[in-house]
Amino acid sequence: MKPLKVCLEARISDAVPGGLQQVLIGLASGLSKLGDGDETYDFIVSDPGCEWLLPYLSGPCKAVKVPISLPPPLPAWRLALKRIKPLRRIVVGARNAIDAHRSIPPVPTDDLPLRLGADVMHFPYQHAFPTPLPTIYHPHDLQHLHLPQFFTKSEINRREATYRRACAAAAMIAVTSTWVKNDLMAQYGISPEKISVIPLAPVLDSYPTPTDDDVAATKVRLDLPETFAFYPAQTWPHKNHLGLLRALRKIRDRGGPEIPFVFSGHRNLHYPDIEAFVKSSRLQDVVRFVGFVSPTELQVLYRLARCVVIPTKFEAASFPLWEAFSAGVAAASSNVTSLPEQAGDAALLFDPDSSDDMAAAIDRLWNDSELRRLLIARGRARVEAFSWDRTARTFRAHYRRLAGRPLSHEDQGLVASTPIL
Repeated sequence: MKPLKVCLEARISDAVPGGLQQVLIGLASGLSKLGDGDETYDFIVSDPGCEWLLPYLSGPCKAVKVPISLPPPLPAWRLALKRIKPLRRIVVGARNAIDAHRSIPPVPTDDLPLRLGADVMHFPYQHAFPTPLPTIYHPHDLQHLHLPQFFTKSEINRREATYRRACAAAAMIAVTSTWVKNDLMAQYGISPEKISVIPLAPVLDSYPTPTDDDVAATKVRLDLPETFAFYPAQTWPHKNHLGLLRALRKIRDRGGPEIPFVFSGHRNLHYPDIEAFVKSSRLQDVVRFVGFVSPTELQVLYRLARCVVIPTKFEAASFPLWEAFSAGVAAASSNVTSLPEQAGDAALLFDPDSSDDMAAAIDRLWNDSELRRLLIARGRARVEAFSWDRTARTFRAHYRRLAGRPLSHEDQGLVASTPIL
């Protein structure tokens, strides 16, 4: 019997980095280290635009590069509009539309995985194309149904058409938490037997460890304060940067400390609203939006942060929460969707729609060193159960199952295991 070959769709450009890249980096790192099987894994990547993933592919994993043509750059006259303040939002929107276009993979012919000799097709993010092979599909979450105010009508229609079609076609649907599984069952009427809960894990361990020189250089380049709280997230509305800033303003206006805060993550078309709020609230001296950072810089930020605050209004599961636990940083998180189950007793929880509740949690976390020590210990214990090795082995067991291959005793246990999130 020939070795089992799995194709994984990975055509996400580095133009708009975010959580989906972390999913693929984690999968690549985990599968690359599986040396006890005869499977091979082809990651279908865009060329150019795949450089961010290549360092994590080794062993049984390799990149299959598919050439793409990029849209032409913005003309000089449109770029010049960036200097005209009233039109800045239009320009930012145009720029992000181009970034988004670059990040959307072209729909390949249905026979691409077949020509590669694949037995199973894995779609680790929401894009999927028709194929006769058994497929695994990740819808990740149905945020557009719960928070439609953050989406245009066309975005909702596109998501609904894509998600429903891909879920119906999939042999297996993978989700990161039981909360998402229950939501898919309720919203789409999908049978529970078709949905497998496979939690993800922090990606920090897959990155190179920063040196002392890296730490010093990051401090200088990002102009970091001596001590600070940290929130890594793109400036999407549901990430709730504005809610967090309101809480910081409330702490200050009540006579509390001005807490230095560092925000990392891609600054997309919603950032001008955040920037305007910072200025109107006179917070520009205590908050820094440093934009997208490298894996090394991200690790340095976690290492130097006094605490991490995650005010998001919706998550299937939070990478920053796992990363805080893994890095040994005390965390406070919103109490929505799957986050209470993910946090357990290892993080403070607050209502993301209540400035008072959020401010109280931040103030307590910032000032109580004994609480931070307790949460750090609990976080490290909490995250020990989650690893990309376990995630990769679980997916491998399902690949074998879907391809009709024999399952080892370990495979059977992973397929039948009770979800840990």
